[in-house]
Amino acid sequence: MTTAARFVPIFFPRLSLDSPPMTPQFVYFDVDDTLLDHQQAERKALADVRTRYAAVFGAHSVDELQATYHSINAPLWRKYAAGEIGKQTVQQRRFEGLLDAAGAPHADATLVARYYMQRYAAHWAFIPGARDAFEAVAEEHPVGLMTNGFAEVQEKKLDRFPVLRDASEAVVICEDVGALKPDPDVFDHATEAAGVSYENVLYVGDSYRSDVQGAQPVGWQVAWYVRSGTNGQSTGDRVFPFSDWETLRERLV
Repeated sequence: MTTAARFVPIFFPRLSLDSPPMTPQFVYFDVDDTLLDHQQAERKALADVRTRYAAVFGAHSVDELQATYHSINAPLWRKYAAGEIGKQTVQQRRFEGLLDAAGAPHADATLVARYYMQRYAAHWAFIPGARDAFEAVAEEHPVGLMTNGFAEVQEKKLDRFPVLRDASEAVVICEDVGALKPDPDVFDHATEAAGVSYENVLYVGDSYRSDVQGAQPVGWQVAWYVRSGTNGQSTGDRVFPFSDWETLRERLV
């Protein structure tokens, strides 16, 4: 695959809320926890699992269940991103671990995982303000999607919310590329798909590690969606944090 030559500028003025409107030539959006509320869908699905399998999980609150699930899922995802395990292993082991933590290691993890995914899909929804902002930006700039989620799950999300696919000139599902954010290879692929140079791409995403630390080194601009603050994490001159979708619209539309 031929990739566009990287150009990383030496200096850029810091983007702030008082800066003039940005004029990127292409705008990529992350999907989970940027446009769609993955965390809320996850929480509601785990609550449904707790209700369905009350004999196993009923002694634990939803907060406890979600915290335990995160503690198990996060290291599995890191191994998956590093190519050490496959996605089926992630999907199975996270519920084996959850059942083990609940004191039911011999319960059917496959059955619980299947029910969780059914309920997770039932709770998919846009983050308030995200759809309007996405559509407004798409009217003014070429837009695309770039996501680390499992390919078959993300395809179903795009089928559920066709506005995302219909408005996008490029859809980059990282699993299909063979590299996950923050790997620079997937940003190379996305830049080529956008058909513009690196410094003219803006990425709207929520993850500091995957989105900010992935996009900055290749020279992309980043609009970092921070619902819970930056937690003191440093950003470069081409990153501006925002927590209100209207702020992004004002900068781009």
